[in-house]
Amino acid sequence: MQPFDTVTGPAASLPAANVDTDVIMPKQFLKGIDRSGLAIGAFHTLRFDAAGAPRPDFVLNRPEWAETRFLVVGSNFGCGSSREHAVWGLLQLGIRAIIGTSFAGIFADNAANNGLLLISLDPERVGMLAGLAADPERNRLTIDLPGQVILAGDATRMAFDIPATRKDALVRGLDAIGTTLDQAGAIRAFEERYHAARPWLLR
Repeated sequence: MQPFDTVTGPAASLPAANVDTDVIMPKQFLKGIDRSGLAIGAFHTLRFDAAGAPRPDFVLNRPEWAETRFLVVGSNFGCGSSREHAVWGLLQLGIRAIIGTSFAGIFADNAANNGLLLISLDPERVGMLAGLAADPERNRLTIDLPGQVILAGDATRMAFDIPATRKDALVRGLDAIGTTLDQAGAIRAFEERYHAARPWLLR
């Protein structure tokens, strides 16, 4: 997966609470046998009308939020079903990080396994960033994951917490398999010690 080091780009505000995975990735986009072509599905019913035309009032369709890299969202984002397609679609849309007060558990696990950074902050700081994201003159942020800090052009600087193992995997671009293979030497050494102490297992 794509490593996350320091990323700069526009942020968009989606303040509604309890945005579920059917809103993030509607069920009609779950039919494919691979992960391709899911960017069009991300927030599809919010981005497009019944005829397929872009809704001009939706934030991600406005030119000031072209190439949005970050979302500032309401509480319990990603609730609902466990569809991993929601995370795949967001990444294909260009979203690299989501900032909110809380995220649904399975969505958070899917995000971690696919390289989408989730940042949990208190409501006051999320509200401050949502205000910046809603202002086209101030919506550009930088997220420095190694330094664990969010920077804005108005000199706003916010530190955030993230588990060390998750941070390391994101910075290095390691999924669950990659994280396991990173310990291949230690795994082989354990196997050798284990079999040396129990030679009858190899007979």
